[in-house]
Amino acid sequence: MNQPPDPPPPDLKDWTWVLDRTCPECGFEAATVERSRIGELLRENTQAWIRVLGGDEQVLRTRPSADVWSTTEYACHVRDVHRLYSERLELMLAEDNPMFANWDQNEAAVERRYDLADPGQVKGELNTAGLKLADEFDTVAGEQWDRRGRRSDGANFTIETFARYLLHDPVHHLYDVT
Repeated sequence: MNQPPDPPPPDLKDWTWVLDRTCPECGFEAATVERSRIGELLRENTQAWIRVLGGDEQVLRTRPSADVWSTTEYACHVRDVHRLYSERLELMLAEDNPMFANWDQNEAAVERRYDLADPGQVKGELNTAGLKLADEFDTVAGEQWDRRGRRSDGANFTIETFARYLLHDPVHHLYDVT
């Protein structure tokens, strides 16, 4: 079996700043997102990813450079982010201030062989994961938006800030591939 390509260099930035400032690359403004629209915005973004993944398979699998993921690899990442955030949202709703286990996105890419993923399969899986997460955010109401959770690096979130932070990821990566 062939070896996976080297992952891009690890992104060591603390991206929580996007909660307070506009992302200069993709233009996302987390502070302006109304919590009542989280599910709707996730659905819109998911559908945009589905359109992108309808392109030429060879193009979707090709890295623009050795240290940048292909569109399919980015889509795998977005799919996995949706799955991870679904688990974390469930924890935040069920437990008081849970600590989230660390997640290394580059390790996940290598272990799950994003580089070998079938774009058509990823398209279906991303759609399922994105719509499921959107539906889950639609059920959050009232004081639940203030429930807390924290990452192992010390970042603290309410469900509302967690949702806004999450939205930046698929929006930014869609910008990366389009």
